[in-house]
Amino acid sequence: MVGFCGLGGIGKTTIVTALYNKISNQFRSTSFLTNFREESTKDSGLLKLQQQLLDDTLGVKGQLTLKKIHEGVKVIKDKLSSTKVLVFVDDINDSKQLEHLVGKHSWFGHGSRIIITTRKKDLIKAHEVDYMYEVDKLIEVEALQLFCSYAFRQHLPGKGKGLKDWKSELKKLQEVPNMEITNVLKISYDGLDRTQKMIFLDIACFFKGAHVEIVTQVLDGSGFKAESGINALVDRCLITISKNKKIEMHDSLAQMGKEIVYKECPNESRERSRLWKHEDVCRVLTINTGTEKIEGMLLNDQCTSEHEIKFTSETFKRMTRLRVLMVNNNQVQLSEDFTFPSHDLTYLYWAGYSLASLP
Repeated sequence: MVGFCGLGGIGKTTIVTALYNKISNQFRSTSFLTNFREESTKDSGLLKLQQQLLDDTLGVKGQLTLKKIHEGVKVIKDKLSSTKVLVFVDDINDSKQLEHLVGKHSWFGHGSRIIITTRKKDLIKAHEVDYMYEVDKLIEVEALQLFCSYAFRQHLPGKGKGLKDWKSELKKLQEVPNMEITNVLKISYDGLDRTQKMIFLDIACFFKGAHVEIVTQVLDGSGFKAESGINALVDRCLITISKNKKIEMHDSLAQMGKEIVYKECPNESRERSRLWKHEDVCRVLTINTGTEKIEGMLLNDQCTSEHEIKFTSETFKRMTRLRVLMVNNNQVQLSEDFTFPSHDLTYLYWAGYSLASLP
């Protein structure tokens, strides 16, 4: 058994499809179970997939009808234990799905190959596959070749739009994500529990590239059970931990996380849980419109003004659930009587802090 894991849309199905086309002629019995995630979540979906597996490998379509899942397991073991098969199981998301379709090596004859794809690394490990391959993102040269093959039907950039037009398209994608890509990625996010979603959004908005130990302390301070949550994100290929212990997240995933926060209230930044865009932060802080909805805020040096930005206690008065505050802007000045009203504040980073001591 061989498992392929990686984030949604990275190319797992494309790779195994190419593999199927290359080696399927070496097997008399083959089955490619596509859209596995979608089929197995429907009523009788798993039973339908068991039926397809038997129909494909035995060539008995219409001659053998399964009525119950446990019956399907028995028939698969009885009928295929002496048959050399090639089976592809695409995009599984639950251990029971594996157990009822390709439970053990002994279910299939000598020389069989079972290929599994999933977004959940822990499922592959738990199923004790012989080999696991994590599909990584393309390096820059490969990504350029792939882009050009679709955009220009060749491996190098061709004639067409000018540099100005391409920069405009890039800026648009940075601000307005492609919803087709976002919807594919969001499947993994939707499968997280509430705490894991909170951790994912904090990383996407504030802690991408930060040291895992610092982020763990911040998240634990917020009551998020950080180690368990971070491990869950790693297992689902939503983040990786680099050799120097930095949290890495694909740009498309970070953009998706920010889009989720933006949609909490598209028209009013003060009603969103996290603020990171300088224009949103500046507006909330300079005209004192912060609310209890705001849990995290990043003020960077892009938030510029002709004059110093002055904060008073009134600025943060209604931000009673503020957990994370990161200020990297030397134009900020505080009144002498400044205080933070939020007792939930667990992480404060303030470059160029202007007072002699913390309030």
